[in-house]
Amino acid sequence: MTLTGSPDVHPHAMPSWGGADSIAEGLNALETYRKKDPSKVVVRFKAVGNAPIMKQNFFKVTVSNRFQAVIQFLRKELGWKAGEPLFTYINLAFSPAPDDSVANLYRSFATDGHLIVNYRFVLNVTLLHRAGMLISGNGSTTAAWG
Repeated sequence: MTLTGSPDVHPHAMPSWGGADSIAEGLNALETYRKKDPSKVVVRFKAVGNAPIMKQNFFKVTVSNRFQAVIQFLRKELGWKAGEPLFTYINLAFSPAPDDSVANLYRSFATDGHLIVNYRFVLNVTLLHRAGMLISGNGSTTAAWG
């Protein structure tokens, strides 16, 4: 086998990671990552079960937000306190982690140009007792079920 060309030049040479160009490129990448994306997407809230239905259920949300911001916004709109149970789902399929980004959720699960967030809450016996609606028996309000 005969090699042509200079033995010092390798056609698949790896770049020098310690060079000035790679450091500048890394700093540019960090600056791009730090910039908040100002674009917005439409989030549509849909009630599930006995959750109250919102009068206005379409909202524009900045894509750089985490899903936690969507949860906090929903709590504020519904007038629910932080300790009250609130469950959120994307397309009635799964519950996203609070640190998921709205951009990733929208990119992966948008339906007809909207990110559909379903929400529900579960009545708690303690909450019912505080509201003066204590239920006897096993918690059922139907006579057939006790």
